[in-house]
Amino acid sequence: MNFLQYKQGRLHADNVAIAELAKQYGTPLYVYSQSHIANQFMAYEQALSHRKHLVCYAVKANSNLAILSLLAKLGAGFDIVSQGELERVLKAGADPKKVVFSGVAKSVQEIERALTVGIKCFNVESEAELERINQIAEHLNKVANISLRINPDVDAKTHPYISTGLRENKFGISYQLAPAVYHKAAQLAHIQIVGIDCHIGSQLTELSPFIDAADRILALVAKLKADHITIQHIDFGGGLGVCYDDEVPPTPAALVKVLEERLDNYLRQNPDLNKDSIEILLEPGRSIVANAGALITQVEYTKHQEGNHFAIVDAGMNDLIRPALYDAWMKILAEKEPHIDDKMYSYNVVGPICESSDVLGKQRELSVAQDDLLVICSAGAYGFSMASHYNSHPRPAEVMLYETPTGQSKAKLIRAREALSDLWQGEIL
Repeated sequence: MNFLQYKQGRLHADNVAIAELAKQYGTPLYVYSQSHIANQFMAYEQALSHRKHLVCYAVKANSNLAILSLLAKLGAGFDIVSQGELERVLKAGADPKKVVFSGVAKSVQEIERALTVGIKCFNVESEAELERINQIAEHLNKVANISLRINPDVDAKTHPYISTGLRENKFGISYQLAPAVYHKAAQLAHIQIVGIDCHIGSQLTELSPFIDAADRILALVAKLKADHITIQHIDFGGGLGVCYDDEVPPTPAALVKVLEERLDNYLRQNPDLNKDSIEILLEPGRSIVANAGALITQVEYTKHQEGNHFAIVDAGMNDLIRPALYDAWMKILAEKEPHIDDKMYSYNVVGPICESSDVLGKQRELSVAQDDLLVICSAGAYGFSMASHYNSHPRPAEVMLYETPTGQSKAKLIRAREALSDLWQGEIL
């Protein structure tokens, strides 16, 4: 979280005081660093700059229009999993020809809309979906570009809830069945095979699962080529991890390097192909936005009883569900810089939700009092995008930090805090 720093004893985000942000916009409050998002995206772009590629941001990580617009202006493509995400990226100014549509349950309406706007391709996740896309494309008198999402049965070595590449996971088409499904696709009049796709999980902190998956995918590409099925792009997916605590995940450059080594080895074995014969696609999400965001929350009460110490804050699992859902560890900083002579307690930082699982951090050494501010780090991915109205709490505001042409650090509201009346919009007595 290099955009968070203490200055004169108070925590700042991109040189803007956390206390001032809380005062102006209230709490809970999501805050994002525009420069961090841009830098993380450009790390992928620069690593791939010497060859044909498309970096498709995984919209599910954080779908705020301001973030999508920023990435679209930087040249990003987008990996979507619903029509709602498609409409978001279009609203943000994205080129539909840079959109890939993933997801296991694409509806008729979603497929029709994607074909109408002309997306880059569908990442097909079942034989039944392939048949549906062909039927809808025929009805619309169109040809649908598709890649098959292959389940390579590779252990991503991550939390089971965010592992997607094992045979027992719901995602993708079995590695063993893939050749037959590709042959079927080749026979369908309104289907155009353009690629192959895999995504094995999220928060991967080592390269070996990526390498294993790439090797299996390239072996399948070679088999398809022998059967006269041409693959124009390989989508190696996303899932690169970030540092929440003490993890040391690979950099985008390191990931690209090992993937290119595998692909270049394949190309050398096929002299009829050159470097631009196969486009590389990646689908990063978390690694672009996670450490670009933080959640500011205010301490409503402290409670000390029988050796248990609680900092009860105004943000809860409705605002940030990762700790409750995944038992995820996220760093928590006090807005006031701690001093060696401060009275410290090992706090459980808990929210207002009526669930025992509403814990944002366990056993955190903090010196805090009622009305103090805490900052939950690395909250830019799967924070607001998974927020809910549980216990009838309005969702928080979102703010983007940016630098003016004169070098000043500024904050801009990019989502207004919901009003209580927003809770029952659309409901009928």
